[in-house]
Amino acid sequence: MDQIDYAILKILKQNARETASNISKDVHLSVSSVMNRIRQMEESGIIQGYEVKVDSKKLGFDVTAFMEVSLEHPKYYDLFCEAIVNHPNIADCYYFTGNFDFLLHITCTSSDELEAVHREIKSIEGVSGTHTHFVLKTVKAGQYPLKSKSMGS
Repeated sequence: MDQIDYAILKILKQNARETASNISKDVHLSVSSVMNRIRQMEESGIIQGYEVKVDSKKLGFDVTAFMEVSLEHPKYYDLFCEAIVNHPNIADCYYFTGNFDFLLHITCTSSDELEAVHREIKSIEGVSGTHTHFVLKTVKAGQYPLKSKSMGS
């Protein structure tokens, strides 16, 4: 990865549908060189796919919450993961160290639906406790750094 690769990634993060032609103008390379670099980043796994960003509120998902989940024992890890991995209201799930085991990012159409999700999660075998945080406003989401500040971004 060099500075040009990072520049290409930055452009694709802003608009994954940007044309190689437009990218080539910004990074001062030929279109074929840009296409080759993108293909190499895809093949190496740096670029893992392309996603559509959606406004969940416009789709009717007005309630966003984060739920901390604690398990009684690590032996329940697999069972818990199986129970939530395909749950339609759980957007993200992170396994943690510290005071709780998992952090769930939950989206719902209403507080009633969130309450139902909460009951489902609490009823999973091995769940010993939860703590839920309602999101009042999203200030920043889905922006991941290409380099740390220490790397000279």
